[in-house]
Amino acid sequence: MLILQSDNLNGNGIAHGFFGRTDGVSTGIYESLNCGPGSGDDPVLVVRNRERVADHFHAELVTLHQVHSAMAVPVSVAWGEARPQADGIATRTRGIALGILTADCAPVLFADAHAGVIGAAHAGWKGALGGIVESTLAAMEELGARRGDIAAAVGPCIAQANYEVGAEFRDTFRVADAANIKYFIDSNRPDHFRFDLEGYVRARLRTAGVPSVNGLAADTYAREAEFFSFRRATHRSEANYGRQISCIVLT
Repeated sequence: MLILQSDNLNGNGIAHGFFGRTDGVSTGIYESLNCGPGSGDDPVLVVRNRERVADHFHAELVTLHQVHSAMAVPVSVAWGEARPQADGIATRTRGIALGILTADCAPVLFADAHAGVIGAAHAGWKGALGGIVESTLAAMEELGARRGDIAAAVGPCIAQANYEVGAEFRDTFRVADAANIKYFIDSNRPDHFRFDLEGYVRARLRTAGVPSVNGLAADTYAREAEFFSFRRATHRSEANYGRQISCIVLT
């Protein structure tokens, strides 16, 4: 089972992992650790995959109905399949594994080991631009976390080399903040650019006052054997795609 970790989130009663796509039970385009209920995969197999993740942490797994928003919510009791529409989550309850589903978007895991508060966020370009990082930090602070004690890690996501966008996309970021232009480089097609999603999310974390920020630089598009990728599936005209999961839990 492929599980990446970030050094700044290790230890102190916190367990975490950025899971890849291997060692699950799904088949075909969803092979094999597909944890996305909305993926079109056999729901029974998705449940079995999610159980494998929960068992790894000896915890109850909670995930969200992700909608590319800037909404973050607290959780104190596992809600099962009644998932709220949100893209950030925070808890101070032990034994609840916070899970984020991705297939190119950036999963972000947060921890304040001193306060015993953790968080997780789904940061696609829209959520990142809209403020999901800041909303998740605020949700953690409401539970007792302190901004200066929080560590964060950005997990596997599409790399700049494979994230080609049009001029309108770039202009959306430039209008929000002229400094955002530095996250774009020219592509080999006229009026097209390549966007650094991980770099942008890491910058939002630092600007928000998070002192310890790490990025794993794991490209979901390029590493086909290890990660699902929405864009790769789209380029191949595949019917759907799986979702990997990233989790953090207070042990």
